[in-house]
Amino acid sequence: MSGPTLLPIEGNTQRLDGGAMFGNCPRALWSRWIAPDAEGLIPLACRALLVREDARTILFETGVGAFFAPKARERYGIIEPSHVLRERLAQVGVPHDEIDIVVLSHLHFDHAGGLLAPWEEGAPLRLLFPRARVLVGAAAWARAVAPHARDRASFIPELPALLEATGRLEIVSGDATDTLGPGYRLHWSEGHTPGLMMTEIETDDGPVLYASDLIPGLPWMHLPITMGYDRFPERLVEEKRVCLEGLLARGGSVCFTHDSTVALARVARDDRGRFCGTPYASQSPTSLRME
Repeated sequence: MSGPTLLPIEGNTQRLDGGAMFGNCPRALWSRWIAPDAEGLIPLACRALLVREDARTILFETGVGAFFAPKARERYGIIEPSHVLRERLAQVGVPHDEIDIVVLSHLHFDHAGGLLAPWEEGAPLRLLFPRARVLVGAAAWARAVAPHARDRASFIPELPALLEATGRLEIVSGDATDTLGPGYRLHWSEGHTPGLMMTEIETDDGPVLYASDLIPGLPWMHLPITMGYDRFPERLVEEKRVCLEGLLARGGSVCFTHDSTVALARVARDDRGRFCGTPYASQSPTSLRME
């Protein structure tokens, strides 16, 4: 029997305000890492991680998808009108209707919108992934059901009811779940949003953490760098420090959801002792196999 493989899968892309993505970091600094356009927008991925086992397939997040109407798609800087993730899953031989488990770190639309079919004028929202069990952390679920005024626009109001109606929703707590089983460890963060759930996957090349919005891309490996969207930036910095120290000690790597060019990097320190990431030579590490 062959071991499971890990494959980053690109979804729809966005262009968002660089200042919002880098919080209180000055433009003179962050623009060295990601060049903005004339309007100050930077390119962002909405990347999922596919894990293929002998008997099942697991998808970590679904990106933003294509559920927005055209005007909303333009407002949120979403580039492609089609459902890119669904198309690319089919290209690698795992169409959406064959996915067994979908794991969501939280329910912001740029991480969960890909659960929904593409927008059609006059048609109600409907779910894709008809056989998948959907895992969501308890606090993240509660936040989606009753969001705060500050982040209400980040959620899809219809999504909780649609998920509940499937009978395939699993609300998760603790550091493991029987549905995922051995080889998967859950980590939790409160700095970005309540109950952000990150999954660590054991491989023969060390642990790989799908870090979601705790570390959205390579520049955010540097501890002080946070987003304007984070609810508690100081808490997030400490959560990130603990997470990266643990991964560094175990030879671990991070899979990035929003980095437009780097999907996967090994945790390292630079010559000044600051956390950084060493990108894999191949950004489609199909050779990674779980122990």
